[in-house]
Amino acid sequence: MEVGDLVDRARQRQPRAVARLISLVEDASPQLREVAAALAPHTGRAEVIGLTGSPGVGKSTTTSALVSAYRAQGKRVGVLAVDPSSPFSGGALLGDRIRMQDHATDPDVFIRSMATRGHLGGMAWATPQALRVLDAAGFDVVLIETVGVGQSEVDVVSLADTTLVLLAPGMGDGIQAAKAGILEIADVFVVNKADRDGAETTVRELKYMISLGRREIRGATWRQPVCKTVAARTEGIDEVTAAIAEHRAWMVERGELAERRTHRARTEVEAIAVETLRSTLGNLRGGDTLDRLAKQVMAGHLDPYAAATTLIEDIKAAN
Repeated sequence: MEVGDLVDRARQRQPRAVARLISLVEDASPQLREVAAALAPHTGRAEVIGLTGSPGVGKSTTTSALVSAYRAQGKRVGVLAVDPSSPFSGGALLGDRIRMQDHATDPDVFIRSMATRGHLGGMAWATPQALRVLDAAGFDVVLIETVGVGQSEVDVVSLADTTLVLLAPGMGDGIQAAKAGILEIADVFVVNKADRDGAETTVRELKYMISLGRREIRGATWRQPVCKTVAARTEGIDEVTAAIAEHRAWMVERGELAERRTHRARTEVEAIAVETLRSTLGNLRGGDTLDRLAKQVMAGHLDPYAAATTLIEDIKAAN
């Protein structure tokens, strides 16, 4: 099927066309440029919400509960659920397909599990382009669920309009959140499994840490709310959606939403440019140029900066 026809069918809410477009993205199809060009005029409308947190805090269950909440509001919902790939087999257990069976027959919910395929940062490399597909297909809300993260896997913040950081009592997360990369990325904190002992302590620790590190943007301060939930029973989910709506209104009022989306586009363009350069390096005289320069650097005949300059000049000459 032609790319234009696929895009038209996706915009007509045909799930097979949406799935096919995402598959073209994941497989780095030769038609990828054509797909991106066809999607571009239809993007920029979806509200993008990222969910991240340590393994076992209930991200998939919370995502499912949020889907139900937004469907109750009459919104079409897309879900991109990223699962880690095995370093040995390369496969992935796409667990969200198991946990979100309640929405499997809803025509206004589209769930796509994506394996990281070794990509770091908590997301699959194709996630930004898959997000564009769902956006162009007319989904009102797109939920991006990352793999279980530690401190460095925070790429979701570059994609989401609002980032939820999930924590659970009894997992040391109150202290973990204070470490670099966790406290800073959250727009809303969600303490899930709040029916467990220690939930109030976790909430109290988070609020104290937030008071120490208030984030200021253009002179205005967004103070991250802390919501308590029991996602398995959908308790507290309405408070989470209300916090997300409040954050979005705050961003729109101060121009922060446009800035975030510009940053998202800049990051995506940079990633594509870097990948193109890597591909060019591999194809440059069969990779002989880079090998030759590397040997000269190793032998001390050339410094790495001079070698890099020579490599760049060769790339320019090749193009």
